[in-house]
Amino acid sequence: MFGVYLGEFSAEICSKCGESFADEATTKAIEGEARKKGIWGLGKKTKITKTGNSLAVRIPKEIAKFLDLKAGEEAYIHPEKNKIIIESGF
Repeated sequence: MFGVYLGEFSAEICSKCGESFADEATTKAIEGEARKKGIWGLGKKTKITKTGNSLAVRIPKEIAKFLDLKAGEEAYIHPEKNKIIIESGF
Protein backbone atom coordinates (compact mmCIF):
# COMPACT_ATOMS: atom_id res chain seq x y z
CA MET A 1 0.00 0.00 0.00
CA PHE A 2 1.54 3.32 -1.12
CA GLY A 3 4.76 1.40 -1.73
CA VAL A 4 4.93 0.12 1.85
CA TYR A 5 5.08 -3.66 2.38
CA LEU A 6 2.33 -4.82 4.75
CA GLY A 7 3.00 -8.57 4.71
CA GLU A 8 1.43 -11.56 3.05
CA PHE A 9 -2.26 -12.32 3.48
CA SER A 10 -4.52 -15.09 2.21
CA ALA A 11 -6.98 -14.25 -0.54
CA GLU A 12 -9.17 -15.94 -3.13
CA ILE A 13 -8.11 -15.30 -6.74
CA CYS A 14 -10.65 -15.09 -9.57
CA SER A 15 -9.70 -17.65 -12.23
CA LYS A 16 -11.06 -15.42 -15.01
CA CYS A 17 -9.65 -11.97 -14.23
CA GLY A 18 -7.00 -12.64 -11.58
CA GLU A 19 -8.49 -10.17 -9.11
CA SER A 20 -7.96 -11.03 -5.45
CA PHE A 21 -10.62 -11.06 -2.76
CA ALA A 22 -9.99 -11.16 1.00
CA ASP A 23 -12.46 -12.10 3.71
CA GLU A 24 -13.46 -9.66 6.47
CA ALA A 25 -10.89 -10.92 8.98
CA THR A 26 -8.06 -10.62 6.45
CA THR A 27 -9.22 -7.16 5.41
CA LYS A 28 -9.16 -6.06 9.07
CA ALA A 29 -5.66 -7.52 9.47
CA ILE A 30 -4.44 -5.58 6.41
CA GLU A 31 -6.05 -2.40 7.76
CA GLY A 32 -4.38 -3.00 11.14
CA GLU A 33 -0.93 -3.33 9.55
CA ALA A 34 -1.53 -0.16 7.50
CA ARG A 35 -2.52 1.71 10.68
CA LYS A 36 0.61 0.46 12.52
CA LYS A 37 2.80 1.74 9.69
CA GLY A 38 1.01 5.11 9.61
CA ILE A 39 -0.31 4.83 6.06
CA TRP A 40 -4.00 4.14 6.66
CA GLY A 41 -6.00 7.05 5.26
CA LEU A 42 -3.10 8.73 3.43
CA GLY A 43 -4.99 8.81 0.13
CA LYS A 44 -6.64 12.23 -0.06
CA LYS A 45 -8.51 14.36 -2.56
CA THR A 46 -7.10 17.77 -3.32
CA LYS A 47 -7.93 20.62 -5.69
CA ILE A 48 -5.83 21.91 -8.54
CA THR A 49 -5.59 25.70 -8.25
CA LYS A 50 -4.19 28.46 -10.44
CA THR A 51 -1.16 30.40 -9.30
CA GLY A 52 0.22 32.91 -11.80
CA ASN A 53 0.48 31.19 -15.19
CA SER A 54 0.83 27.74 -13.61
CA LEU A 55 -1.37 25.24 -11.85
CA ALA A 56 -0.66 24.15 -8.28
CA VAL A 57 -1.55 21.07 -6.26
CA ARG A 58 -1.57 21.26 -2.46
CA ILE A 59 -0.01 18.33 -0.65
CA PRO A 60 -2.09 17.45 2.42
CA LYS A 61 -0.30 17.78 5.77
CA GLU A 62 -0.52 14.04 6.54
CA ILE A 63 1.21 13.09 3.28
CA ALA A 64 3.88 15.78 3.70
CA LYS A 65 4.58 14.54 7.23
CA PHE A 66 4.72 10.88 6.15
CA LEU A 67 7.19 11.73 3.36
CA ASP A 68 9.07 14.26 5.55
CA LEU A 69 8.60 16.99 2.93
CA LYS A 70 9.67 20.54 3.76
CA ALA A 71 8.77 23.84 2.11
CA GLY A 72 11.48 24.98 -0.29
CA GLU A 73 12.78 21.48 -1.09
CA GLU A 74 13.23 20.57 -4.75
CA ALA A 75 11.08 17.89 -6.37
CA TYR A 76 10.91 16.31 -9.81
CA ILE A 77 7.48 16.18 -11.46
CA HIS A 78 6.55 14.23 -14.59
CA PRO A 79 3.50 12.68 -16.25
CA GLU A 80 2.94 8.93 -16.36
CA LYS A 81 -0.12 7.98 -18.42
CA ASN A 82 -3.01 9.65 -16.54
CA LYS A 83 -1.00 10.30 -13.37
CA ILE A 84 1.24 13.07 -12.09
CA ILE A 85 4.35 11.72 -10.40
CA ILE A 86 6.15 13.95 -7.90
CA GLU A 87 9.48 12.65 -6.61
CA SER A 88 11.25 14.23 -3.67
CA GLY A 89 14.76 13.82 -2.34
CA PHE A 90 16.77 15.42 -5.15
